[in-house]
Amino acid sequence: MKRVQLQRWSSTVLSPRARTVSRLHQHLYGAGSRCQSTASPLQVDSNAQSNLGDASFEDVELMKHVRSAHKRKGNLKYPSPPVDAAINSAKLAALHARLYLPSRLPPQTLARALVDASADPNADFNNESLATLGHDLLTYYTTEHLLCTYPRLPLTVIFAAMYAYAGPKTLAAMAREWGVEHASLPGGEVDPGLLQFRRVEPGTDIDATPNARTPRPYAAQKAWRMTVTSKIFYDDEFGDAFKGPATSGEGVTAELASATFVRAVMGAIYLHAGRPAAKRFFEQHFLSRHLNISELFNFSQPARDLARLCARENFEPPVARIISETGRKSRHPVFVVGIFSGQDKLGEGAGASLIEARERAALSALKGWYLYSPLNVRVPSSMEEEGAASWKPVYVDLGEVIV
Repeated sequence: MKRVQLQRWSSTVLSPRARTVSRLHQHLYGAGSRCQSTASPLQVDSNAQSNLGDASFEDVELMKHVRSAHKRKGNLKYPSPPVDAAINSAKLAALHARLYLPSRLPPQTLARALVDASADPNADFNNESLATLGHDLLTYYTTEHLLCTYPRLPLTVIFAAMYAYAGPKTLAAMAREWGVEHASLPGGEVDPGLLQFRRVEPGTDIDATPNARTPRPYAAQKAWRMTVTSKIFYDDEFGDAFKGPATSGEGVTAELASATFVRAVMGAIYLHAGRPAAKRFFEQHFLSRHLNISELFNFSQPARDLARLCARENFEPPVARIISETGRKSRHPVFVVGIFSGQDKLGEGAGASLIEARERAALSALKGWYLYSPLNVRVPSSMEEEGAASWKPVYVDLGEVIV
């Protein structure tokens, strides 16, 4: 029996199938195996491919495993997966189908959208440029929707609505809903269907990092930069202090990396499929999210604001009148108060006291004014569609009452 085993390893009697298995065995376990070969790993793969006719199913699977191990070992030198790896990624194909992305968007671009600049500093392989374009598109589409649908909204409410529609927390939640998983560490051997970014070191003060500081010329001028006008000129689209871009190599949070990925997907759709596809993607994934704008108001003195609004619009001064009441002398009274301007009722509210009911009635009147929405709302981007009707100017309000 021992003689037979020695004879099987003789190079003179090796069959093509045995030679294939022997070379694969040598490649897996090193040059110390019995069958010596001077072929390179790539030559081993080509030699093994020439003997597929005699190889069994187990040999073919072993050869595929060696080839994939070789490929992973060669990809270790890259900071992100190579471009051709996106074609064979099942995660990437599933994400492409799950989002119902246009067929003109190749998987290579979607894989690039999953590579954050903190993982790969090369601008040709990360999603920084795509995210910049997607950020501008999201800001434009969201702003025109809010301004054309609710032309009387105060600017602070617009900032809050912008953050609710396209803020980083919302975008990160969307990425989780899409089923995007995070890679433990970025690298060339990682599946292209995973979100790759360099995480912030534990214990790092996020607010003290360079990419979270306000620009130096305005950092010392916070006293006068608290006004609404200064927020328009110097702050971002959410009314927050402007944050400079993160430098390459710095770690980012999972929320910021997920938000950047969603913006990059928006920019990739615009580049490969055009404006109609990008607008359709925005309506399906962003405007479809319900937002109760009436809950974003926060008036400190609604009665005073309503009086100033009526004075500006040349209405009669608002007057509070009791509409109904019950249990005035009981433990739980209820008063219903209406705010009237002449013969017109502006708002109505109920409360446990007359003062509370009057405040709620004034708040209802202010919301009724600021939440006005015209019929047949059209946004400027609708003119980009083929066969669009002639443009009619949208309603432009005088603006909020500055107190």
